[in-house]
Amino acid sequence: MSVRNGCLRVLGLSLLSPLVFAADAPGSQDLPNVARQVDAQIVDYRPAEEKERIYPMGAIRKISGQLRYEGQATARGQTTAITYELPPEHSSSAAFTATREALQEKGAQLLFWCKARDCGESSLWANEVFGNAKLVGADSQQEYLLLRMDNSLLALYGITRGNRRAYLHVEQLDATAPLGDLLPTSATLLRELKSTGELDFPTLGGEPDDTWLTLISRGLNLDATLRVSLTGPTAEAWRQGLIDSGVRAARMETGTGDAKGLHLHLIR
Repeated sequence: MSVRNGCLRVLGLSLLSPLVFAADAPGSQDLPNVARQVDAQIVDYRPAEEKERIYPMGAIRKISGQLRYEGQATARGQTTAITYELPPEHSSSAAFTATREALQEKGAQLLFWCKARDCGESSLWANEVFGNAKLVGADSQQEYLLLRMDNSLLALYGITRGNRRAYLHVEQLDATAPLGDLLPTSATLLRELKSTGELDFPTLGGEPDDTWLTLISRGLNLDATLRVSLTGPTAEAWRQGLIDSGVRAARMETGTGDAKGLHLHLIR
């Protein structure tokens, strides 16, 4: 092959495959706890900066110029934000799920999880919560998750825009003070149970706790068609507590497997 023909071939490849030569935003780097998806590129990077962040724990909407949502997690600390653009063959949903599963395997606790129109307006998440217009897309193509890992909060937001470009936004806040008790919403427990088939509460190995009984029973009663098995050292006491909290006895059974704390398994 001549030098001239070789140059033309390289030029042709660059025109057909622009992502091959794409580069991350200058000075950017991945978060230690969040693995990058294959061929994803960092298109927006905001290095660690101490600030107070309010992460919604409910669908967001704007009323009289004010952002509204049912609940929130507020913390101050070093906050790093990364926005990845995903390759054309990857969806934001797949990247979101893979990242969520990897974080849960590391022990991260889900606090809030919404999907599609249950989250509210994408433009509000993009502009008001994350301050990044790249994240504006179809409301039906969004997903948001807030997790806790030790004394850090991790926020994930996945979106596919109208031009089919998909993005995954990740924020980590390392709190400067103890986060204290942060509890998931009942709707989040239900979404996790239906999506993964499991709910694991390793710290709930003792007698039933009224707060958790309320959260779990409300979650189960959001879909009265589901049946679950409970395992753990005090599983029968939890089953009775959930019955007393309004969950029909016929929807629950006590399993025989070993579990640290309380474990719920969806009976399909």
